[in-house]
Amino acid sequence: MSDDAPADTGPARGAGEPILIVDDEKNIRRTLRMVLEGESYLVHEAGSIAEAEGVLARSPIDLVLLDVKLGDDNGLDLLRTLKARGEDGMSSLTSEIPVVMISGHATIEDAVSATRLGAFDFMEKPLDRNRVVVTARNALERRRMWREVHDLRRAVDARWELLGNAPIMQELRRQIAKVAPTRSRVLVTGESGTGKELIARAIHRNSSVSAGNFVKVNCAAIPPELIESELFGHERGAFTGAIAKKRGLFEVADGGTIFLDEIGDMTLPAQAKVLRVLQTGEFTRVGGEKSMRTDCRVVAATNRDLEQMVKDGTFREDLYFRLNVVPIHSPDLKDRADDIPLLVESFVRECCEENGLGYKPIDEPVLERLKQYDWPGNVRELRNVVERLVIMSDEVIREKDLPPYLGGPRSASRHQSGPQTAIDLGRYAGKSLREFREEVESEFIRIRLAEFDWNISRTAQALGIERTNLHKKLRALGIHRAEHSGSDGE
Repeated sequence: MSDDAPADTGPARGAGEPILIVDDEKNIRRTLRMVLEGESYLVHEAGSIAEAEGVLARSPIDLVLLDVKLGDDNGLDLLRTLKARGEDGMSSLTSEIPVVMISGHATIEDAVSATRLGAFDFMEKPLDRNRVVVTARNALERRRMWREVHDLRRAVDARWELLGNAPIMQELRRQIAKVAPTRSRVLVTGESGTGKELIARAIHRNSSVSAGNFVKVNCAAIPPELIESELFGHERGAFTGAIAKKRGLFEVADGGTIFLDEIGDMTLPAQAKVLRVLQTGEFTRVGGEKSMRTDCRVVAATNRDLEQMVKDGTFREDLYFRLNVVPIHSPDLKDRADDIPLLVESFVRECCEENGLGYKPIDEPVLERLKQYDWPGNVRELRNVVERLVIMSDEVIREKDLPPYLGGPRSASRHQSGPQTAIDLGRYAGKSLREFREEVESEFIRIRLAEFDWNISRTAQALGIERTNLHKKLRALGIHRAEHSGSDGE
């Protein structure tokens, strides 16, 4: 090995990063150890595949220098084993260890085989010191970058994790585990704010198309005149404003999962077009003539009663049956109140981190208050309340920080009557469940509107629903601004 110093020492030398040298020649291992320890790396040695396996089992390794010829062993076998391994059901930590192959009798075939198997580099003996140091530095930099990406993905996955240990949540996870590996369509039902998107993402994450895109479509948020363009794309000049060709969301989701959220709010003409895609896998861009294909997993969700909508003629029966192959229900938060402390703890940490605040512990009485509330806005409303508590509290979140309707101090404002107002059940005698539900919902919304002086945005946030959904509920329930003399804030 040449003793010339590297021409470019680059960034700071290795800070104890562990490297494994696998070579059956003791002198080669000793020389490589001297070079790498001189760069402040932590060096392990192995003279055979069996010894290397033992080191890998005992110690974390960030780089492997592997000889092709190891006596009767072939180093490519160890390379193949490393790249095939998996941990935690995800991308393997060991499979991402960069491996640099070394050989004194290298052939082009060896180099090609090593590259195909995923080797980071291939060096020939006699080894050049400069080449060894630079190659190790580059390989370890890639390892650091991979680890950062891995940690980031884990953090993102954690944000979409389904939290809760209640029996109803354990059953939900069991259902997801059974349906996710299949290609069956899933219809997720449940009230607003229960976490239907989390269920859809969990299905995608554990499916055979998890490497593909997860494309969310909010069917209620797309104007009817644009739904076809959004879902299927358009050609340039297809309509006024179509200045360029655009890919549709079904096309973007090809090879992945498309999540049709709030499918019950889709218009009948749009339902017919979606049905064709589900039946044939084919669609045509707006203004186009060429039939295109998409192969994506379809998961739909709704907080509406689609069976009743089918009877009312507002939702296609054939589309309903194509979507409702495997039904999964997302439970209300009130049905798993014992999970609230776990959810609150997670939300507090998340909100503290997002807002650059130190962790704030929560008094036990606060958790008890939160467990006693019915949470009509479900998990979304709980998350909003926790964010408010984190921002407005001092070092510890106490009962005094709770809003009035959760047991906090009451304002003198005449508007804050609070949602604990007793319900006179006698007035509902003879009425159907739907009539009872609509009247109670109407009364509750009026109370929250008054509490926030008819500020629509703040009321929607407190209810745990989107502002557009609140506007729709106000129209459906016949609640008008004229009932109140305050400002109509948004």
